[in-house]
Amino acid sequence: MRNHGGASLPNRGETERWNPGHYFAQHSQNIQPESAFTSEKEWGPWRKTLTERLIPLLGKFPEYPASLAPVLLERTERPDHIRERIEITTYEGLRMPMYILFPLECRPESRPVVLALHGHGYGSREIVGLEADSAERTGLPGLHKDFALEWVRRGFIVIAPELLGFGDRRLTEDLTDDPKKSSCQRLALALLMAGETLAGYRVYEMMRALDYIELREEADTNRIGCMGISGGGMIASLVSALDERIGAAVISGYANTFEDSILSRNHCLDNYIPGILREARMADLIGLIAPRPLLIEAGSEDQVFPLAGAKRAYTILEQIYETAGVKEKLAADFFTGGHEISGHIAYDWMVEQFGMENENGV
Repeated sequence: MRNHGGASLPNRGETERWNPGHYFAQHSQNIQPESAFTSEKEWGPWRKTLTERLIPLLGKFPEYPASLAPVLLERTERPDHIRERIEITTYEGLRMPMYILFPLECRPESRPVVLALHGHGYGSREIVGLEADSAERTGLPGLHKDFALEWVRRGFIVIAPELLGFGDRRLTEDLTDDPKKSSCQRLALALLMAGETLAGYRVYEMMRALDYIELREEADTNRIGCMGISGGGMIASLVSALDERIGAAVISGYANTFEDSILSRNHCLDNYIPGILREARMADLIGLIAPRPLLIEAGSEDQVFPLAGAKRAYTILEQIYETAGVKEKLAADFFTGGHEISGHIAYDWMVEQFGMENENGV
């Protein structure tokens, strides 16, 4: 067949022959991650080596932290908690707002903390009971299910940072668009050109949020948990792996295999870390959280991070936790639902990890 210009159009056989999909599917499968965990490896040295190799892939963190210079932006008393919005410096010249939720009836002693990380949407307001315009929520909470509120109602102090590229931390040209539209792609590309990653920036900023909460006398910084969903689940995984101030983690709608999730469809550019396939599987990275407690949530109808991939990742995590001698510290909630927070097991599980069952007000 010829087109109007006289040139031959490719037939179906030719287009199938030229289609790169099969090649690249095989290409990723043929890569053997150098730091993949196997039962033959000693857990301690494996964990140390992979941790050291992961940080340069994310992009170096600042050698000398900038002054936090915290500022209280607002303080609101709700029927069952107090909500503050605080602004801090993360990188020199870069400021980050975050909500801090306090139980209304705090006892004199300090309270345990949860670092709560939102996924794609309109930012930290989406998990603290607010609409995108800062109005108190009146409708349904969506996939995030206001999970920051669930933690504060169980007696935790909650840190809910605004992840870079979302909500109020979008580029100027995106601020007048749909509030759920992120600036991830532009920011991620700019950082990749500098040999850095958006994931690395977000991880470091979460470490700075923990630096701030250490300044608050209300916080028991010996009991810090972390929970994140989707893109926030990625950051919760990495910051929990790299910052041992986090004593227990819940990863929702993220723990999976790269092949079943990130490489199986178009994802936001913030998910990509150059060279990671040659270094480790997703489950290896999450497994760095061991020997600390870890619970993963995965929905049966999740089309973004499918259940089958989550179960494959969980099998690897079981091997890691068993080799570390702490198999009992790994748990899963494979629930009936989609790409969303479950909480059916997670909230009580975290309470148990921090010995809060008998504490007043919980």
